[in-house]
Amino acid sequence: MTNNIKNAYFAAGCFWGVEYHFEKLKGVISAISGYMGGETLNPSYEQICTGQTGHLEVVKIEYDESIVSYETLLKLFFEIHDFTQVNGQGPDIGSQYLSAVFYGNNSEKQECEKIVEELKTKGYKVATSLYEMVPFYEAEDYHQDYYERHQKVPYCHSYKKIF
Repeated sequence: MTNNIKNAYFAAGCFWGVEYHFEKLKGVISAISGYMGGETLNPSYEQICTGQTGHLEVVKIEYDESIVSYETLLKLFFEIHDFTQVNGQGPDIGSQYLSAVFYGNNSEKQECEKIVEELKTKGYKVATSLYEMVPFYEAEDYHQDYYERHQKVPYCHSYKKIF
């Protein structure tokens, strides 16, 4: 059974909203806020907010691929944020809020490229970057399950049916 458990890594602006939407998807075991893509080892939120570490706010999705496919995760990723925005996400401006997928293997990369091409044929200008997997650093406890703990809903992530 554990062979079906996989991880996916998505950057779509503020990780609180990304976490919120993925945690509701059947087959997702957990959604953990964190940081990827920069040079600093084990960065803090304060460090990444300077924009100088190169990290993005990322959510690590642990999922059961016998229940939900990587393709379904990708489609949800694109449907919960503005993947056309180049300088951040909604009101959150800065390099830590850019749209990106960190893929773990060639199959995931090809799936990402396929979805991006599909979006382009629909007329979208996709700003999402694709990166090979790098170390993931879990964010501080106060960032985990933020909306659930505060009984709020995301301010810059909303679902928009595309696929």
